[in-house]
This record gives sequence, C-alpha cells and structure tokens, in this order.
Amino acid sequence: MSFVHLHEIPVPKSPRTQQIRGMFDLGDDKTSRTKIRCDFPSGEIASRQWSIGLIVGPSGSGKSTMLQSLFGKPWQSPPPTGVAVVDEFPRELSIQNITALLSAVGFSSPPAWLRPRTTFSNGQRFRAEMALALAFAARDKTTLLLDEFTSVVDRNAAKIGCVAFAKKIHQANLRFVAASCHEDILEWLQPDWVARPDLGSFTWRSLQPRPPLRLEFRRVSKGLWRRFHAHHYLSGALHPAAVCFGLFLSDPGPVAFSAWLPFVGKGPKARREHRTVCLPDFQGIGLGSKISELCASLWRGLGYRSLSTTSHPAMVRSRNQHPHWRMLRPPSLVSKRSGKRGKGHHATGRFTAGFEYVGPPMDPVLGLKILGI
Repeated sequence: MSFVHLHEIPVPKSPRTQQIRGMFDLGDDKTSRTKIRCDFPSGEIASRQWSIGLIVGPSGSGKSTMLQSLFGKPWQSPPPTGVAVVDEFPRELSIQNITALLSAVGFSSPPAWLRPRTTFSNGQRFRAEMALALAFAARDKTTLLLDEFTSVVDRNAAKIGCVAFAKKIHQANLRFVAASCHEDILEWLQPDWVARPDLGSFTWRSLQPRPPLRLEFRRVSKGLWRRFHAHHYLSGALHPAAVCFGLFLSDPGPVAFSAWLPFVGKGPKARREHRTVCLPDFQGIGLGSKISELCASLWRGLGYRSLSTTSHPAMVRSRNQHPHWRMLRPPSLVSKRSGKRGKGHHATGRFTAGFEYVGPPMDPVLGLKILGI
C-alpha cells in the first residue's frame, strides 16, 4: 500500500508574485501543488510488533505531512511557565518516578531539575522535553509522535540522546514515531522501520549494533575539573589531595571526570570516590558509571578497597543492581560528624548509600602506568 498526499497551498496574487512568475516562466496557477508518494504498509504497521519508527529525509520532502496524516498530531511541549521542570510533569507522578525518568533520558542534574526550562541549554531542554513527552505518552497510553526530532541540538548530543531515549521507549513498552531531517541518528536510534518520502521507500529493519564509542581512560590534572564542576550535583569544590581521571572521546575530547581520595579509617587501605561527573550532552549511556568502575578497578588491582558513597538516585539504583558493586549501607541519613545513621548534629539532609567495588581488578602494571608511577 502507498501513502499518497496532494498538498495544495493558495498562492496570493501580488505585484511581487507576478514578477516572480514572469522571471521564472511560472504558470498562473492559483494554488501550489506538491504530491507526496511513499510505500507504506499500513496493514503491517497495525498488526506487527514494533517500538520505534523513523520518517527521514531532507527539508521539504513531506516528512511532517506524512507523520501527521498517518499517525496524528505530533506532541508539542507545553509552553514554559517559569516553574521548575519537575513541576511540569503529570501530577500523579511521584518525585521518584520523575527523577528516574529525567535520569533515564540522560538529564541527570538535580540542580537543573529545580530550574525552569527557559534557563536550559539546547541540549538540556531537549532531554527535559523528551522526559516530559515520555511521561504524558505513558499516562495517556498513546503513540508518541515527535516532529523535527533532534533538529535543535548538537549532533553529538543528538546521537547520545537517541540511545538513552530509545532505551527508555523499550523499557516503558511505548511506541514512538519521529520525523527528522538528520540521517546521522539512524544508527543510534535503531528504529524498527524507516520511511523515506523523498525516495518513496519504506524498510523494516532488524536490530543492528550501534557504532562503537572509542574511549580513552587516563589520569588527568586537577585543572580539568573546571570543565566539569558546574555539572556536579553537589558541591563544585575539589579536594586538594584528589587523584583525578578522565574519559575521552576523540571528538569532542573529555566527556567524564572522576576524582578519588585516600580513605581515612580503620581496616585495610582504601580509596574512596570523591567526585564523578559526565558532561550533560553525554549523559544517559553509562559513561559516568564507566569511568567510576574503571577507577575502582584500578585501585582494586593495586590492593586497595574501592569505596563510594552516593546520593544520586540513578547511581544508587544502578549500583544496587550491578554485580560489580556491593552495598555496604542502604540509603539513609548520615551525620558528617558522627558517621552514624540518624539526624546527628550536622546531618547531610539527604539520603546516601555506601558501596564497595567487588568486580574484576585491573592489571596492576596497567594501573601503575595510568597513574604515571
């Protein structure tokens, strides 16, 4: 079956439009007609199981028309009202579900969650609006439709965002159809089908490997923290004794940072995680967890216990389910002075959980090489 749509637009008559007709030998038609034709198996779309569809092609090829004609009106983000982004989600959603959804699409910055969308960068707004779209689609049990998908964000952010977004679509058992002029998202979004109105073609796709990310892990100077400190969910301060590491992509460079400190206390020698941050455009695909685990593996290979305390809900969930981390203390309030559970004299005011890395140790020769020893 083919999708056929004749798009007619009235052409206003004016001295300038008449001049254009004369200059380019255009007819005196009262309407401008565009015909869009594309193979589209409506019956299979209705009967087969699928999660993600992509309508892709250059500007003016009929993507938006095809999306709306076949599936309905695309989702529009609510106009910014000046309230914190967490207050824009459906009222019935708990704060735990909201933060989990924001983290799932790669927007893992609690300080930013307290701000209105009007203050966000393009990348942050893209992630926040993806989370909002998912929340309302899940509530209303509708197919999520998005036009101009990833059009306003940096291409690296778009690719990484597609991975996080697709993962959440599958987890939530939703259907999603996007229209986009960007071919580069195809390998990262991994749609089940692709329609190309400019070519008139439709293709069912099988799951394929995403392009590999070529990462480099190395020790870095404390000066690199300047690029990351504004994105940490707690204090931006870095301890003078911190040993720092970076995770790099060839383009655009450093994407994640982790700092570790000596652990002062009884028992075997240990190192503890101090600050770990992933840049916002690269959140959602586990790079923060990756650098944290590499650091922990390095220290364990050199004979240290690798300890970490975190209050970030996404990190607590991830580590609690990961075989390489063992929970030492479940989420609880801890006094900074006494080190005991409870409110104490100087309680943190937030729940934290303690973990120890119990995964494979790094080769100590490689670990010493990375440390420059």
